[in-house]
Amino acid sequence: MESLDLHNIFELVLILVMLAAGITAIAKKFKQPYPIALVIIGAIIGLVNIPVLEPVKTFITEGEVFNFVIITIFLPALLGEAAFKLPIKHLTENKAPILALAIGGTFLSFIITGFAGIWLLDFSVPTAFVFAALMSATDPVSVLSIFKSVGVKKKLAIVIEGESLFNDGLAVVLFKISAFYLLTYLDLGFEGVGHGLWEFVKVISLGLIVGGSLGYVFSKITQFFDDYPLEIIFSIILFYGSFLIAESLHASGVIAVVVSAIIFGNYGAKIGMSPTTKLNINNFWEVTALLANSLVFLMVGLEITIIDVADKWGLIILAILIVLVARSIAVYLSVAVIKNFPNPWKHIINWGGLKGSLSIALVLSLPRNFEGREEILILAFSVVLFSLVVQGLTVKPLLSWLGVNKKEEGFLEYEEMIARAYRLEAAINEINKVKNELFITENVTKEMIQKYETELLKLRADLDILFQKYPELKLKQQEVLQKHSLYAQHEAIERLYKEEVISYEVANQQQETITDKLVKFDKEH
Repeated sequence: MESLDLHNIFELVLILVMLAAGITAIAKKFKQPYPIALVIIGAIIGLVNIPVLEPVKTFITEGEVFNFVIITIFLPALLGEAAFKLPIKHLTENKAPILALAIGGTFLSFIITGFAGIWLLDFSVPTAFVFAALMSATDPVSVLSIFKSVGVKKKLAIVIEGESLFNDGLAVVLFKISAFYLLTYLDLGFEGVGHGLWEFVKVISLGLIVGGSLGYVFSKITQFFDDYPLEIIFSIILFYGSFLIAESLHASGVIAVVVSAIIFGNYGAKIGMSPTTKLNINNFWEVTALLANSLVFLMVGLEITIIDVADKWGLIILAILIVLVARSIAVYLSVAVIKNFPNPWKHIINWGGLKGSLSIALVLSLPRNFEGREEILILAFSVVLFSLVVQGLTVKPLLSWLGVNKKEEGFLEYEEMIARAYRLEAAINEINKVKNELFITENVTKEMIQKYETELLKLRADLDILFQKYPELKLKQQEVLQKHSLYAQHEAIERLYKEEVISYEVANQQQETITDKLVKFDKEH
């Protein structure tokens, strides 16, 4: 490790990016959740001796490297991207379940897992509650990638994403208190309880103040510019700056990033960003988040293989059961007070509360002389692997079984008709193509084409009847047409500019108008 220079490190990072991109591309092509594929392939690479990849494995599985990359480089980007895109309206509309899960659910999970660690795993108090804090953090990336592929209700996805954004901040605060201050507070008795509460409030409040202040300042700065490359740079400075400043003040960097990004993406976008600018910032962070997530989950897979579980299977199974039971109690109790919250959603939120890279990065940040560090490391890695692979792979069947991803009425019939129409159109086009290429006579092809055209006419009539019965299906087709027409307009302007028919100023103005319409369309749909 010491012999590596910057050139070597760059080469290793590039190999890692290529691996992550390749696995992600294949997973997306086959419509599978890419985080789970990355973890599994990462674990396989970690277990198999592949000479060309050995330097990558050695580099990544250095605890300090993994911890630095996940917490300092990737975490602000992932949190910032998710919070920036989250409309404040969606948060306020779903604030009850989000707050219940992020605050009540996190505390319940922390307390239950902590005491179970003392009684059932025979951990000391600090060890038990450090493990509890690690297991209270949820990672929505895997489950949200599954949600997108099956089209579940947007509100459910928002609740899970909102819970995770704020839950991560609380879990990190609980982890730091448990790891570094808990014994001191316990020795002080009731006075220690007061100190602990004050530390908790101080860390959260300072994070809110730092994030809120920086988010407001940078939002104001955007009023003086209409230059999206520059404003993308502002967003980078904001996300990383709020995280690092909060951490240097011993506040919650996670909460600072989330709050600053929410303010910047809502208030800043409203007062200082054109829709084109916001779209470009969104696109930049979407690419960044995809790259970061791909690397994170591949690194998790590689990192998991360094643990030795030879004689720990009983402890691991018990720990997994404790975490699952604690999560279940936390979810069902915290949302019990929420009116009209569908029961299937509770089951999905419970089973979809996956553990991820944050848990592993935090446990690797523990001092090497921390009591029980090795046991926590083994259990945390095992729970994360179980969570990502077993829970991650079974969320999709659970969604189908519970009917959460059930299509709207008439939608299946509509899809079948569209598929048949597409087949008939393709058949007619192919007959005409073959007729011209092979000089087949009109008399031979006419009868077949007429047959297909008759079927097509009947199908179109059936579609009209279906649209009358289910008007929302017609609206869906109109939405597709509207979006494609806007893209076509954008390309047409680009073509006119390239052919030097119109000037850059006119092309830019026209394309901004079209982009604004696209942004408005995406907001409404």
